[in-house]
Amino acid sequence: NKIMAHKHEIPSLDESFEFSSSSKRKLIISAIIGVVLVILGYFLVAKFGHHEAGHEAGAHGGGHHGATVFSRLVANLWMNSVYFIGISVVGVFFLSYNYVAKAGWYTSFKRVPEAFPSFVIVPALIMLGLFLYPETRNIIFHWTHHGIMDPASENYDKIIAGKSWYLNFGFFLVRMIAYFAVWYYLWIQIRKNSLLEDEYNDLAYYNKSRFYSKLFLIFFAVTSSTAAWDFSLSIDTHWFSTMFGWYHLASWHVAGLAAMMLTILLLKDQGYLKAVNFSAIHDLGKLMFGFSVFWAYVWFSQFLLIFYANLPEETIYFQERLSGYGGRYFWPFMFNIVLNFLFPFLILMARESKRNVTFLKLATVSILIGHWLDFYQMQMPGIAKDQGGIGLMEIGTTLTFASVFVYFIMSQLSKANLIAKNHPFLEESLHHDI
Repeated sequence: NKIMAHKHEIPSLDESFEFSSSSKRKLIISAIIGVVLVILGYFLVAKFGHHEAGHEAGAHGGGHHGATVFSRLVANLWMNSVYFIGISVVGVFFLSYNYVAKAGWYTSFKRVPEAFPSFVIVPALIMLGLFLYPETRNIIFHWTHHGIMDPASENYDKIIAGKSWYLNFGFFLVRMIAYFAVWYYLWIQIRKNSLLEDEYNDLAYYNKSRFYSKLFLIFFAVTSSTAAWDFSLSIDTHWFSTMFGWYHLASWHVAGLAAMMLTILLLKDQGYLKAVNFSAIHDLGKLMFGFSVFWAYVWFSQFLLIFYANLPEETIYFQERLSGYGGRYFWPFMFNIVLNFLFPFLILMARESKRNVTFLKLATVSILIGHWLDFYQMQMPGIAKDQGGIGLMEIGTTLTFASVFVYFIMSQLSKANLIAKNHPFLEESLHHDI
């Protein structure tokens, strides 16, 4: 863990990652353990922890069906899907803004973010399944309840009905499919051209990757916000925030950067990515540091605006998290700030710490757990209501998602040379020195 020296010999650029059968077996076992924990947690809560919820709707229209233990399971599936799809799609986002900026510093490790979006398809299918199945759809989204948009119904809600042009089954489904399909398609194109560039050493492939990166950035500029409104904000249908899209994207982005950093460090531990020098890692550390601060700024600004305006229809969001449902969301809310801002800020502020493997690993783990908690407190109160908690079910769901995610990433990494050896800016990355 010594701080690495600046200058070192450039090792061989031919490096292939071996996804061994024992690694595959471990990940499959770990995913199965996760499923077992979910089932165990479900039955323990159903048997000992379950109590029928009165619907603490308040000014929020919180839920006409009392939350059950099944709501908590649904909340876990939805929340982990949103969290992991974000980390995955940030892989394309990271590649795209670096391609468009004609950046070279990241080239030595670009295969890592390039592997991430392969996982998009898993949470995408889970989310589509949860939305298409009426029972789970009604648990997640209050606005889908029967008669809520119909003035003649006793369930009629004037505020929600006013949003019916945007929040309706058909348009919502079209938007979801569009996000997943376009994000995934543009990643496939960037990845394909990156591999062809390796094979044929032709600049045309680099230019094609840049072209698709531009398309991705234009599309993601809009859909990163609309996806935030759809996947997270519309759970709390009465509440709104004009800063929510930025806040959601900041959370996704910094969690994605932390996952990249952890992957790179673990690969280096195993003797891979010898060509990645500590100046490139230092720069990635700076991005993690910067976006942790940015996340905290957006999070606090959103809180502050709502706090001092003291509008009942907006303060309810924070009231539910700080004191609602018997205070069960208070600690996740508080740890959110500590793990996502305080720890990364203190750990990563010094120059040397961004070159120290132990400090970097501490920061990445803090950020990954912290932003899981961020999505937990964003979505769990609205879906699971007074059934929420952090126990075997949450650990199991997350373990399963993480295991399958790692399986997909390792599988992608093993399919191509670990260094993009014909990238036009590779030399710049190999001699990057800050």
